[in-house]
Amino acid sequence: MIMLGKIYNWYFRKSALPRWAVVIFDVVLCFFSALFVIWLRHSAQDILNEWSLLFPSLLAICAANVVGFRVFRTYSGILRFSQFVDLLRIAYSTLLAFFVYLAFNYAVINYGWENVFYAFTGRKLIAIFGGILTVLCISRIIIKMVFENALVGDHARRTLIYGTHAGAIAITNEALNTKPVKFVIDGYIGDSKPHYKERLMGRHIYSTREDLAAIIRKRKIEAVMVSPLKHDLFLKNRKLQDLFIEAGLKIYVAQSTEKWDKDGETQMKVSMREVKIEDLLPREEIKVDMDSVGKLLSGRKVLITGSAGSIGSEMVRQIAIYHPAEMMLIDQAETPQHDIRLMMKKDYPDILAHTVVTSICKQDRMEAIFSEFRPDYVFHAAAYKHVPMMEDNPSESVQNNVWGTKVIADLSVKYGVKKFVMISTDKAVNPTNVMGCSKRICEIYVQSLDKAIKEGKIEGVTQFVTTRFGNVLGSNGSVIPLFRKQLAEGGPLTVTHPKIIRFFMLIPEACKLVLEAGTHGKGGEIFVFDMGEPVRIADLARRMIQLSGAKNVEIQFTGLRDGEKLYEEVLSENENTLPSFHEKIRIAQVRSYEYEDAEREIEELNDIAAGYDDMATVAKMKHIVPEYISKHSKYEVLDKDSTVA
Repeated sequence: MIMLGKIYNWYFRKSALPRWAVVIFDVVLCFFSALFVIWLRHSAQDILNEWSLLFPSLLAICAANVVGFRVFRTYSGILRFSQFVDLLRIAYSTLLAFFVYLAFNYAVINYGWENVFYAFTGRKLIAIFGGILTVLCISRIIIKMVFENALVGDHARRTLIYGTHAGAIAITNEALNTKPVKFVIDGYIGDSKPHYKERLMGRHIYSTREDLAAIIRKRKIEAVMVSPLKHDLFLKNRKLQDLFIEAGLKIYVAQSTEKWDKDGETQMKVSMREVKIEDLLPREEIKVDMDSVGKLLSGRKVLITGSAGSIGSEMVRQIAIYHPAEMMLIDQAETPQHDIRLMMKKDYPDILAHTVVTSICKQDRMEAIFSEFRPDYVFHAAAYKHVPMMEDNPSESVQNNVWGTKVIADLSVKYGVKKFVMISTDKAVNPTNVMGCSKRICEIYVQSLDKAIKEGKIEGVTQFVTTRFGNVLGSNGSVIPLFRKQLAEGGPLTVTHPKIIRFFMLIPEACKLVLEAGTHGKGGEIFVFDMGEPVRIADLARRMIQLSGAKNVEIQFTGLRDGEKLYEEVLSENENTLPSFHEKIRIAQVRSYEYEDAEREIEELNDIAAGYDDMATVAKMKHIVPEYISKHSKYEVLDKDSTVA
């Protein structure tokens, strides 16, 4: 028994038996199954009496089957993953072996070889080869069943696969090949009309036109895996998503797909991951012309501020792909900046990347960096962005966001930067909070600077481009990571207001649009991104609760925070848009400002902010941006005072 256990463990821990072992296994089965059929038709004594003739004949039968194995390559598959096509190969192989031996048996009878080999009748040969076919097929089925049951983990989930083609087969094989097996594949889901006799890999194929909810309950399904070929269709099918989520299923989608040719056949391997809420938000894929970006940045010197933030770090990754000559990465957060440093050394060792820990407000430090590095392109992502924090710290918001932008913009002009791309926010439109207003002032300054250069009032070559978009999914401090943390803690999920809505965009997509806008911008534009459909935050919270499978998790409404809007805008009432080079990017037509006025106002604002007088600082911000009307904030009193005046 100990030896059997060792053999059992050895077999099931191997990735696959070698082909010679499969052939030997099948030859042994052929020998004994043929002997068994002969024994059924003869007594044991008859077999012993004729053994001198039967033994060579049995060897000849095995040799005929080896010919069939070689022609139809029955040994090429993995036994425990046998499929219908493998059984079909065995059938063809056995049929060929039958005809080969039939010809040999004819020679035995007609050329006087009966004294060496046993001469079988036609019926006996049909019975023998029928028995061989049966035993070979049953052996595959038994091995497959034993393997599937042997390595199933204690917590394996009964699973359906959405899809019925190569991707679904690859997922099944991958699920079975994982040790211990975590998913028991119960069946498949197709989109065609239901057909109760239709099967794949021995499992039933259900239809989306059937009552899937009832099937899931009856079969006690716990998870569903989406085939790569069905991925896009599934993400657009809200009804099917809701069905799976409301049934409490864990949903898995393809993370990566590999394809290769083996023995003339296309093989596929699919790696799965659990679906994220970001996957299920109603959005269209945005296609970006990254070739133009590559031509612009390849071999150039690029400076990125805020390089350790959510947007900045993704900008670093995407720009590094195009092999700039050097990269200057600036951020004041030490630990995340260290992570970026390690990432660059590991993933892009050929790029000379300088990681600097400092504040963009330090003019002397920034001057030294620009003087030594001499960047060709600047991507300005550094900013304080949390609305409630900036409501409590308006002076810091001005010094970092506004003055820091002025420092970087002025140095870009001084040191001949070709293009300066600033990342702004939809909160800059009709701002209701300090953070949004600070970003609007940044927009005003870089636009006025670009205008002054074009008019010849300032000597320079720099083109200033602004990009404006909403919330990015999964960014530091955004709502989705917060909800995930609250779910992990058992809830409740906190939402400020039942009707609050936001626009969302994936970080990689947002960065690609920034890069393309920066590439095609001529200077002076504010590019507005099409953010798709707005999402109600309360609905997002409910969907995340359902997706997690958590029970009894409540949503708690906490009230709007200081400076928070129910909805964000990407354009003000006084702004119109023009089409651009990309259907998802528009150009905002905004009021222009004179550089002298903008510079004077910002210098005065920075002097006031240096005194840390919150009311005076915000009052000056409202003077610069008259449309800044505070909401749910202590600064509302300033709006009342201006109305009275």
